[in-house]
Amino acid sequence: MLAMTAPAAVLLLLFHYLPTLGNVIAFQDYNAWVGDSVVDSFVESPWIGFGNFAELFEDPLFWDALWNTLFLTLFQLVFFFPLPIFLAILLNSVVSARLRTFIQGVVYLPHFFSWVLVITFFVQMLGGAGLLAQTMHEGGMTPWNIMTNPDTFFLLVTSEGVWKDVGWGTIVFLAALSGIDTNLYEASASDGAGRWRRLWHITLPGLRPVIVLLLILRMGDALSVGFEQFVLQRDAVGYQAAEVLDTYVYYHSIAVTDYGLGAAAGLFKGAIGLVLILLANRLAHRLGEQGVYAKS
Repeated sequence: MLAMTAPAAVLLLLFHYLPTLGNVIAFQDYNAWVGDSVVDSFVESPWIGFGNFAELFEDPLFWDALWNTLFLTLFQLVFFFPLPIFLAILLNSVVSARLRTFIQGVVYLPHFFSWVLVITFFVQMLGGAGLLAQTMHEGGMTPWNIMTNPDTFFLLVTSEGVWKDVGWGTIVFLAALSGIDTNLYEASASDGAGRWRRLWHITLPGLRPVIVLLLILRMGDALSVGFEQFVLQRDAVGYQAAEVLDTYVYYHSIAVTDYGLGAAAGLFKGAIGLVLILLANRLAHRLGEQGVYAKS
């Protein structure tokens, strides 16, 4: 077993833990071209303490990006996260195994599409020359180009995320549903419990550990709403609507080679994510769930 897990452990070490040492440049005026090697660039770049963080927190564009990120995270948490649960419960109630498998395959397939393909599909359907605009024009109505409307951009990106990833989340909850003892349903039905009572008192409590665990993990990743999806649509709706922390780091750090500022933003994201995980895990313990790790 140890030999089987060794390749994954090595990959985790090389591509996750060792790069964490690079966070040191968040406290440097880092210059990648100083010295003769990568190590020299770390050693010879001057230390500036919390200078990068001060510059980051004084930038109003950073706070705008942070606000957009938090708003999108909260909106998707409320309106996106429950959808895989509802869809899994609906699919689990389908009697025909073939029909259930077919529907599951249809909703799961978009998960494998790239964001370029997903956004292209939405442009063809909702863009200025898309199917919706053409139908509205033929009906004598003024076409509405949803893809370039900054006021509804948060609805657009949430809809794209739902179409792409709702099937992936459904699989997780379908697996959790399969672990619920069917005898509980039979016993409750014999006692006169209806469909809604069985859902409330058996299904949802059976799913609660998985729901709590996924919520905790989502909270830890709250400040990462995606990069590719937003950078592809940034020019169409404007940076005011599409700027999130990931795009802010790219345009204001990597693109202008201010790597120290980008590292500071990344370290800030990681610290906030850690705090959210710890708080969410403590709340899970209060609710009687194990969470990410057991209470000591």
